Amino acid sequence: MIATPDNAVPAPGRWTHGTPPPNVLLHANALVTGELAFKRFHSTLERALVVGAHSTMDGVHFDLGEGGRVSIGDYCYFTNAVLLCELELRIGHYVMIGWNTVVTDTDFHPVAPAERIADAIACSPLGRGRPRPAVLRRPVVIEDNVWIGPNATLLKGVRVGGGAFIEPGAVVTRDVPSRARVMGNPAQIIGEAP
Repeated sequence: MIATPDNAVPAPGRWTHGTPPPNVLLHANALVTGELAFKRFHSTLERALVVGAHSTMDGVHFDLGEGGRVSIGDYCYFTNAVLLCELELRIGHYVMIGWNTVVTDTDFHPVAPAERIADAIACSPLGRGRPRPAVLRRPVVIEDNVWIGPNATLLKGVRVGGGAFIEPGAVVTRDVPSRARVMGNPAQIIGEAP
């Protein structure tokens, strides 16, 4: 049977540089580009990364720890973003993320000075198998129809409401209401999204 627009079957999702890890689900017509996309992908969870239909992850780095889980909705476009996940990132539909943006659900190291020293020792050859101190992790949620400009940073525990507009270079340290427009470091509300 010849496919026509009325009965065409969508192409499966794909990674342009090989076969993605087995716990990655790329829905119909999802595209991941970049040979380093999964270089730091260590999640052991089932369906650790789900990319929605018709979404493009152009040069995105998926840096997931063993217990990290990322879900990305349909019709999203991210370019050269870095998704750092030890717990959970939930991203809705129709989300745009500009180049060099970082979204992270953890600090990846302790903040308190004594714990930072213990962590540095545990990570070094001097640590001889010492466990690393616990690090705070909190999910990041980005709702539908959000636009995030280049060089923005979204930190652990943040919820970005639907239709929000994050200006380039903003550092988002707390929740952003729906339809809000934010900029600065730390990001402040400057008006309503266009």
